[in-house]
Amino acid sequence: MNKLSASELTATSSQVRRDVLRMVHGCKSGHPGGSLGCADFLTALYFNIMDHNPDFKMDGIGEDIFFLSNGHISPVFYSVLARSGYFPVEELKTFRRINTRLQGHPTTHEELPGIRVASGSLGQGVSVAAGAALAKKLNNDSKLVYCLMGDGEIEEGQNWEAFMFAAHQKIDNLIVTIDFNGQQIDGSTKEVMGLGTDIGTKLAAFGWEVLDMDGHNHENILETMAKAKSMAGNGKPIFIMMRTEMGYPVDFMMGSHKWHGVAPNDAELANALSQLPETIGDY
Repeated sequence: MNKLSASELTATSSQVRRDVLRMVHGCKSGHPGGSLGCADFLTALYFNIMDHNPDFKMDGIGEDIFFLSNGHISPVFYSVLARSGYFPVEELKTFRRINTRLQGHPTTHEELPGIRVASGSLGQGVSVAAGAALAKKLNNDSKLVYCLMGDGEIEEGQNWEAFMFAAHQKIDNLIVTIDFNGQQIDGSTKEVMGLGTDIGTKLAAFGWEVLDMDGHNHENILETMAKAKSMAGNGKPIFIMMRTEMGYPVDFMMGSHKWHGVAPNDAELANALSQLPETIGDY
């Protein structure tokens, strides 16, 4: 697959966001807020950053692999997988429908290409990614493992065990990105469970390399991820603080937890789509 430029990624992200909104509206269920916020990053990951193969093999030997920890943002994950060739784009119409492979949270029993772990329960992705990255090291596989998690997941204790484990084992082929939007299902992270000292400072203290990234600027995403990749192999796992805004860039969805898990109605869908150019073609 040819790598897209920053401007091409921006155009593709607009189409991915249109997919997200239409998928969630179509079944009147799903999580648009975080999906919209992570569209730029996941588009960059699959269309530029990762060395991956849409001819999917579960073991991922000889290619970069990705794990989605915050599985509720499945709409954006499914869109990016389909748009990069893992399964037909037309299948996005079946999101959350009876007998679909596109479950509300990704599952493995449906054998959907691109899905290597079920991620309905939050807080487990870093553990899985650390194990997969360690397996690559033991097998002398030079490729990288990527993981995306949400900031609300930090409240799950399992994450901190995984952070300690990865640093202790010097799993330096692991790049974890956190969607730091400050929102979760019941309110802001400050209100629900204050994260205290800057998360990056905590991860640095745990023994991770820490980078900061603007999750809505493709040039910055590509630059930061290139730097992260250059740090691999130096004895430390890599953690990226990705600053995003929930619902971005739809004006009435941005910055509020209220769009974490609510589907737009007909008028809201039309309003949102009017703000997002159709660049590749709707399914």
